[in-house]
Amino acid sequence: MKSADRDAAYVEFVVSRQTRLRRAAYAMCGDWYRADDLLQTALTKLYVAWPRLEREGGEDAYVRKILLSSHLDHVKRASSRREVVSEVVDSPHASLTGAADDRDELIAALQRLPEMQRKVVVLRQVLDLSVEQTAAELGIATGTVKSHHSRGVARLHELLTETLAQEERR
Repeated sequence: MKSADRDAAYVEFVVSRQTRLRRAAYAMCGDWYRADDLLQTALTKLYVAWPRLEREGGEDAYVRKILLSSHLDHVKRASSRREVVSEVVDSPHASLTGAADDRDELIAALQRLPEMQRKVVVLRQVLDLSVEQTAAELGIATGTVKSHHSRGVARLHELLTETLAQEERR
């Protein structure tokens, strides 16, 4: 396959998935600017590996893995520098779902979940992966995925219910 054809296939792939991947990155980190950085890193690494991946398949799994790895690397580096991470910032950019206030509350609640629960919920709910696909992405058992998903969704429900109750009291 010619280089121009490969580039065209890569561009087509990126255009068809960019919005969804960006939303997933935002759900992981809770910051649109950081999400853009994560996505840029993932797409750059994908471009380098594109000729091999296009032959073998698995482009989606590869780019999701890069997003997760890049996010975890950033979290590890930030914690070693003892950076203070700011709260979720309101953004005019694309949404996950619903109204802006609901989105902000959802993202804030996602950020309060333990890391593994958040990853599982994002992969299952935002990226719509199956239990098996999520297990393969994270390198864990399907039972562990189910457990983290169940606990994560239940905790999200609790957090969002608390937020709603607080707003009603105001």
